[in-house]
Amino acid sequence: MTTPSAEWDSAYQGSPPPWDIGRPQAGFVRLAEAGLLSGRVLDAGCGTGEQVLLAAAHGADAMGMDVSALAIERARAKAGERDLPARFEVGDALHLERLGERFGTIIDSGLFHVFDDADRPRYVTSLRAALEPGGTYYMMCFSDRQPGDWGPRRVRQEEIRAAFADDWEIVSLTPDQFSINPIGGSTTAEAWLAVIRRH
Repeated sequence: MTTPSAEWDSAYQGSPPPWDIGRPQAGFVRLAEAGLLSGRVLDAGCGTGEQVLLAAAHGADAMGMDVSALAIERARAKAGERDLPARFEVGDALHLERLGERFGTIIDSGLFHVFDDADRPRYVTSLRAALEPGGTYYMMCFSDRQPGDWGPRRVRQEEIRAAFADDWEIVSLTPDQFSINPIGGSTTAEAWLAVIRRH
């Protein structure tokens, strides 16, 4: 049986996967420049760490976690090369309580949409365990506005609202775009950018 870590490690072998573009997503750059990625920040599925390093460069106490040990190894190398004080750990986003820590901000660039219907509520419960009361979750996910059938599962606005209906406040939910490594000639993909506050 393939472990989740091995399965995701394989995505980082060979050519970079579509989401690993070597820089942070523009939506998160805007958040950082607005001073919103500050204090204690966790990226719940950080990949090779670009959003974490962005937060660290803006003065946050930033930590990234990912199920892929290979992605975490690369993230740590980037932090060293850029001389940025970010922490990276291998872990499961469905069990953020195992970190034994609370964060004022959690970011999610392309993680929410990988969970199926059974795991989505588990992920929201996991987020709640790691996010301080009054803390904010910034999430970008693949959107149902994206044409075609390639890529991950598309997410509807209604699904996001339903997932965070209890004890959360959706502050904003707006169309955005992921930058991606080229797929079929495209270098962008339609996304939702959600700002969600924990009660």
